[in-house]
This record gives sequence, structure tokens and C-alpha cells, in this order.
Amino acid sequence: MALDGEIENNLARLRQKRGLSAAHLAEMARVTRQTIYAMEASNYIPNTAVALRLARALNVQVEELFALAGVNPETESQPAEVTVLPGAESLHAGQPVQLCRVDKRLLAASPSTVQWCLPPSDAVLTGKAKVQIHRIGSAFQNRLLVAGCDPAISVLARHLQPAGPELVFVQSNSSQALSLLKQGSVHIAGTHLADEAGGESNLAEISRIFPRNSVAVMSFAFWEQGIVTARNNPKSIKGIEDLAREDVEIVNRDKGSGSRLLLDRYLKRFGIKPEDVRGYERVASGHLPAARQVQANEADCCIATKAAARLFGLGFIPLVSERYDFVLRRRHLDLPSVQALLDTLNRASFRRELESHGGYDTKSSGQRIL
Repeated sequence: MALDGEIENNLARLRQKRGLSAAHLAEMARVTRQTIYAMEASNYIPNTAVALRLARALNVQVEELFALAGVNPETESQPAEVTVLPGAESLHAGQPVQLCRVDKRLLAASPSTVQWCLPPSDAVLTGKAKVQIHRIGSAFQNRLLVAGCDPAISVLARHLQPAGPELVFVQSNSSQALSLLKQGSVHIAGTHLADEAGGESNLAEISRIFPRNSVAVMSFAFWEQGIVTARNNPKSIKGIEDLAREDVEIVNRDKGSGSRLLLDRYLKRFGIKPEDVRGYERVASGHLPAARQVQANEADCCIATKAAARLFGLGFIPLVSERYDFVLRRRHLDLPSVQALLDTLNRASFRRELESHGGYDTKSSGQRIL
């Protein structure tokens, strides 16, 4: 909501999210209850002191409460001259980079799209269901186990870390993630399964799997899914109908994934049989692995997110905008680690970075859908 047409505020949403009454927040910020209501109704612009007290009471930054309307962090940020360090892969416009200042120089390093590092480890397998633990203490107590296919969960993990909880991510397609949650094997399942009849993201499938009132659904973000093509689209792919051409080969996603279901839905709409699509049975488990095969010229295209295309410098033909949701047991909502995660979803710094990857809309991030 905008104040005076120029300033947007999240006061009502953050107050309600923290379970504070207007009277309680007014007392903490040393204003009247009517003033709180006036700000939430966009009839009053607070001064600096009031804004700072509100931010402190809600444990957020001022810019997470109030921001200039219509400001796009990507376009409003100031350009800067950098020295780009050579990397293992060719650089392209839109590619994410990390900045570091060395003396008076600002340098940009491109993170590898493949993590060439030893992974974190708490134990080593010694048998089918046995491990030798080498990390002692209560290291496992402040972790959230998340299953999903959105690589942007790693962005959330970085922003959550200062609050204490650690995300442990299990790469799973949407159907697998919901199954793991059903089994009680994860805290959170990430999913993007659209209802073909109504078009609503996820809720129909969630209602089919879980008993009524047993789970909560939180919006992570909206993203764009579409056809990811090789750079400059040398095969001149324009839409789904081109996937039936003899000179086009795809890499598909695994069964149960939202991307594969999306492809099947479009093939059915265009009257194309799966067996008429070269590469239909060839599978990549994840948006980035699929896009990586396109970048390596192992396939001409795949169905994946705009962010995946942008990361590898590939072409993108949009098909749908979908909401990617987090599903969790309601009994876990009060866990401090879950509360910290939900707070992080509302932080402006997290939203800015997620949107910078392209194809993500974070206006609904953190909102409870069910």
C-alpha cells in the first residue's frame, strides 16, 4: 500500500504477521492507536523518529516498512565501474557476480554454475542406513530440512543464516517434495504444481494429499517458466509446436516435476504426442541441470525458469507465471527456526537479491496462502 501515492508501506502486513494489535504496537512506538491505523490506511506519513521506533518494535529495517513507490532495485541502483575477473565460463549480460573491494579497486567475480568444492559434511556413510558422525554437539538442532527444485532456496539460506537457522536442501521435484513431507521426512516442501482445471498453483494437489487443516502454505515467490533455448536461439524455436520438429531435441524433466507436467499440458493443447518429441525420454533432475545441458549443446532446449536461462546466458521464451510455494506442517509453524525463515521472506534485502536473478516476483513472498 502507498502513502500519499509516493511511499509504499508494509506496516499492516508485518504487524499482523507478528500477532501485534494496533494498540500494542502504538504503545511500543509511542504513538496513538489512531496513528497506526492512519499509517496503515495511507493517510499519514510518519516522521523519522516514529519510523525508527516502528522498525525497532517490529525487528525490521526501516526500508522494509517504507519505500518509495515504484522503485525497482535493479534500475534504481547506481551503476559502478568494476574490473571483471576472468572465469572458467564466458561472461554475459545479466549474469550474477559477486563484488569485492581490493584496496581502491572494485572487482567482480563470477561464481561457477557448478560448485567445484567439497560439500559440507557431518558424517560419512558406513552402511546402507548407518553413519559415522564426526560433528558433535547440538549442530543438528537448529536446522530446517527443505525439499524442492528451486535453486533460489540457496539465496534464502544465505539470508537466513545470520538469524541462526541453517537450511539443509534436498533436490526434489514438486511431487517428490510433497511425498517427503507426507512421510514426515522434511520440514518444508517446495512445490509448483498448477491445477489444470482451475489454474491455481499447488492448492488442489496439496488438498488431495494432506488432511484438512494439517498443513500451512506460504508463498515463496512467483517465477516465470518457459522454453530455454541455446544462446541466440540458433534453431529459431518460437513455441511449443517447434518441439515436434525433427531438427529440435529437448532435455525433459523427471516424472512428477512441475516442469514436465507443464510440458505435457502444452503438448496436449497443441495435439503433439510425446513420442514425436526428440529427447522426451531424456531426463535432467532440476532446472539448472536441464539448462546446463542446453548450454553444453547436448540439447536444443528444455522447460525451466527464466532465472536458469539467465544464469547460463541462454534464450528464454515465457510460457507461464507460477507461484512457488512452501508447504509445512502446521505444528511446525511455531518453531523458532520456521519463524526466522518466514521473517526472512519478508526482508527487503532478500527480495532484492531474488528479483535481481530475473523472472522472480516477490510481492507475495511470505504471505500465507492456506
